[in-house]
Amino acid sequence: MRPTPSTAGRHWDGSPRITRHPRPLRVAATSPSRLLRAGHSTRCRDCGHRIDLYQRTDQRPIALHPAELATAHVPEPCRWHLSGGIAHPHGDGSPWCRIPHAILCPAGTPTCPLSPPLQVARRQLAVRTRRLIDTGAFTPTPPPASSPPATDTAHPIVQILLVRYLAPSPLAAIRCVAQTRHRHRCPQPVQAPERPTGHWRLLPTSPDRGQRALPATMMAVYDLSHLPSTEQQRWRTQRCLAHATADSAPDLTLADWQVFDSLLHAAHIRTRLPHPPAPHRNRR
Repeated sequence: MRPTPSTAGRHWDGSPRITRHPRPLRVAATSPSRLLRAGHSTRCRDCGHRIDLYQRTDQRPIALHPAELATAHVPEPCRWHLSGGIAHPHGDGSPWCRIPHAILCPAGTPTCPLSPPLQVARRQLAVRTRRLIDTGAFTPTPPPASSPPATDTAHPIVQILLVRYLAPSPLAAIRCVAQTRHRHRCPQPVQAPERPTGHWRLLPTSPDRGQRALPATMMAVYDLSHLPSTEQQRWRTQRCLAHATADSAPDLTLADWQVFDSLLHAAHIRTRLPHPPAPHRNRR
């Protein structure tokens, strides 16, 4: 008895062969957020529970509780909703809303009064955190004993497109947020030696959002205002030269810039330039 060879589209028993092609993740060009959904989720360092990171309307990240809650159980100042991947600090009229994780985190203090359903949810998270700690699956981050004094370039203040930001790290250590072909974060820095660099300048502090700035304070700012707008936009989106265009690759994580606030970030204000000019020597 001779076996019947199977065709390319069928198995040996004649059943159809189904070929499943992997579908890559793509971000629409009109999306306000270039961040992939896989880069939204992470773990809270204080309680170990999953949190979803989203970008707010003021370009700051916010950690939201992954589950939706009934709007009637959430105080009005604590209601958030999502639109186009952007978190908005109010309800959208639906019976469900999102809530910041800091309100339910058992390791912190709630910033708003909790309704009975929210108190129950917070106690459940506390029980799960204790269970994770007992089984060794989670170790909370210990508070620092003493904060070392920050150097002039630990968290520099950068001016991009006439807006001042607090950098997450020294300029040379700021990494690209784009996703590589292997679905990892790009290891290349944003600062490129072959491109024009910014200038360190002493600029006065200015009021932020109607607040009163520090009186008569000059601070060191890494100014990029003289660069072309495309180069400043590359810094703002935190991308390297290979991923300079937004269509080249999606973002794997949120940009680490924080809008500078002269009162909240007063500890990072430096009144001297990090690289002072060399003293002039008189020749005899």
